Amino acid sequence: MARTPPDSLFPDYPATPDDRHEQQAVRRGFRLVAGLDEAGRGPLAGPVVAAAVILDPACIPDGLNDSKALRPARREELFELIMASCHVGIASASAREIERTDIRAASLAAMCRALAALPVKADYALVDGRDFPSGLSCHGLALIKGDARSLSIAAASIVAKVVRDRMMIRAALVHPFYGFDTHMGYGAPRHLTAIAEHGPCPLHRMTFRPLRTD
Repeated sequence: MARTPPDSLFPDYPATPDDRHEQQAVRRGFRLVAGLDEAGRGPLAGPVVAAAVILDPACIPDGLNDSKALRPARREELFELIMASCHVGIASASAREIERTDIRAASLAAMCRALAALPVKADYALVDGRDFPSGLSCHGLALIKGDARSLSIAAASIVAKVVRDRMMIRAALVHPFYGFDTHMGYGAPRHLTAIAEHGPCPLHRMTFRPLRTD
């Protein structure tokens, strides 16, 4: 679909996320505006998880923010509120898909699937980052640092982060050597030591260094 290029590298960022971009889209005739974000680009193991969220303007949870700016307990609280009051779509790309393509392509593909998983069809998408996924089924805008600027993207960042963390906590039960429940697959010293001692497991991304040896 046609899309608007990423915005200026030096925009006037709000102190906290707001709904100005959502409202601009509504004024242009787009009724249902979805925010899209992902979690898990950087880890050595596990999937990348994407979420799409359409907020209810009459029932926006207080305190939405970039998931990285929130304490884990507050993320969990907001996750439950988002799931109870918003339209939400969730999708992921596995370690194998990341290896077949690359982390950028896998992340964008997961975003497309998350948008398609919404229970209603979005008219417009606000996407965190510089890239607007070419496979999205609606118009939209790529917003640099969107999770700190747009309420719907912030909500998507929370959903993606909480869902991925829960997946990695469950993965730790299947693969207990690696401590996935503490570092979520990132390259923490404990994780690197476990890889050196036990080798990789099926959740590891073999195209990521230091797992990639070429």
